[in-house]
Amino acid sequence: MEIDQPSASDSNVSDINTSSSNVTATTTPTPADNLGESVARTSEEQELYPIAVLVDELKNEDVQLRLNAIRNLSTIAMALGPQRTRDELIPFLNESIDDEDEILLAVAEELANFSEYVGGPEYAHYLLSPLENLASVEEVLVRDKAVESINRIVSLLNPSQITHYFIPLLKRLSSAEWFTGRISACGLYAAGYSKCTEEQQNELRTAFAQLIQDDTPMVKRAAAKALANFSKELNQQHLISHILPLFLRLINDDQDTVRLLTVEDLVQIAKMLSPEESKQYLLAPLKSLGQDRSWRVRYMVATHFNELCEAFGEQITREEMVTLFVSLIKDSEGEVKILSIGQAPTFAKKIDQSIVIEKILPCIKELVIDTNQHVRAAVATNISGLAPILSKDLTIEYLLPLFLQLLKDDFPDVRLNIISKLENVNQVIGVDRLSQSLLPAIVDLAEDKQWRVRLAIIEYIPLLASQLGVGFFDEKLLNLCLSWLGDAVFSIRDAATTNLKKLVEIFGHDWANNTVLPQVMEMAHNNNYLYRMTTLFALTTMATSLTSDIIKDKVLSTVTELVDDPIPNVRFNVAKSLEVLAPILKQDPTTAELVDTKVMDVLKKLAQDKDVDVRWFADKALLSVQGN
Repeated sequence: MEIDQPSASDSNVSDINTSSSNVTATTTPTPADNLGESVARTSEEQELYPIAVLVDELKNEDVQLRLNAIRNLSTIAMALGPQRTRDELIPFLNESIDDEDEILLAVAEELANFSEYVGGPEYAHYLLSPLENLASVEEVLVRDKAVESINRIVSLLNPSQITHYFIPLLKRLSSAEWFTGRISACGLYAAGYSKCTEEQQNELRTAFAQLIQDDTPMVKRAAAKALANFSKELNQQHLISHILPLFLRLINDDQDTVRLLTVEDLVQIAKMLSPEESKQYLLAPLKSLGQDRSWRVRYMVATHFNELCEAFGEQITREEMVTLFVSLIKDSEGEVKILSIGQAPTFAKKIDQSIVIEKILPCIKELVIDTNQHVRAAVATNISGLAPILSKDLTIEYLLPLFLQLLKDDFPDVRLNIISKLENVNQVIGVDRLSQSLLPAIVDLAEDKQWRVRLAIIEYIPLLASQLGVGFFDEKLLNLCLSWLGDAVFSIRDAATTNLKKLVEIFGHDWANNTVLPQVMEMAHNNNYLYRMTTLFALTTMATSLTSDIIKDKVLSTVTELVDDPIPNVRFNVAKSLEVLAPILKQDPTTAELVDTKVMDVLKKLAQDKDVDVRWFADKALLSVQGN
């Protein structure tokens, strides 16, 4: 009667489990003989202890404990040493881990950097076996991490290890009965190809071709995704003879999820071929993908359109790509149009200006009135990028009417996008022309019901002011800027105070003293406490751009007048304002005494306020002023 012999891996697991129980027994002594057993503990038991602890923790019901055990694999491996790590730990991981996906993912991640613990690169192939098992599980994240780890280990292997360990692993995965193994195999071909002999490389190309023709759509998708990286490893002859037929097979696949992945493959292959070869082999497939029946495939072409232009070269781009771009920007699907619009400014730089005017601008003009508001928003974002390409006169002729039309759009994001990008247009046509054409629309938008649109206008005002000059600004925009201080939305009021500070920096403190400050100070007497608080915010924000004399004569008196305001929020903002004003006054010897008299007196008064918040801010300001 024959008796089955246990495998090496079974005996390893058995030895480890036995060791675990032995160590557990010998490491729980009674108090009476505790000292004796500590002395008698053998060196063998000490060696077994780390792996025994690992076994115990990996069997624990708590997932977090098991995860911690995996995260500490490197520590355990260091305790065991390279030989025992190879002989015991790796087989144990290979056979014993049948756990939750989180644990398996951690194992796959840890093994990527484990070569030093098994004895260095010459023993790195020991790690392939457990990773091969992980590369076949159902969970995608675990498989992807296992493939990533195998690729890192393959980079350490020598040709002999490639031949005896990696190639057999790749063959097993490529011919695996269950599709998960074949999916993982697709991501491994590129890593080891350069280290293989010519005969082995032929075998790999043949095996990869079989994966591309696999009956399972998921495997074909994985092969299509891996094709670009695999192509990088081939020479031009093999690329044309082996990869191109496979690529053409994929672009005609029934599954659109396979076809859309071929767009990235096409970019990579085109980079490796000459412009003439790209035109001969790839132009027709590209046009086919650009007119694919699935909008997802066309979307991918639009996404990578400028990359494709660079890969094909300038001449083919000018001669052949314009028609394809026009078809994409006129696509029936909004998502494709939006992506194409985003590519328009960059593409326009690659073709002649006359072609932009004849072919691209008519499409843009149609999109300005597109029924899809998101398409119009995309036009608003990108249309200004065409201005530097068209020059001043053509921008005024073709683009300005479109800007005005977009500024009147019903959808707030369209108006917001066109405003935020006006700087590009301003650099081309100049602020005079821009202000004449767009200023009425900007003034209208300053009162837009959407506060984000008003906010965008505020942020654009300093740039406009610096180029319009003080006379034009005072006449056309000053009242508008001051009106924002009374806006119902705090973000607008806050932005308006920052805006005033920037205007003071542009036009000077004399302009502020004569023009802005009188109107801001008048708000301090408004019945609405929000106006009084805004006065404090505005004066405090502008203070750093004003002289100490102006602060003494205008600002300080206005701030201190509000010390007896009936609203606590106003009073504690007085304290916050004085905390900012004090250091500025101290810098000038002629105003420094005001800090010790007027400022300190007001703060001390606020420190005795009945409201706890007012007292807190007053105390904080006192400490700050006294510290300075």
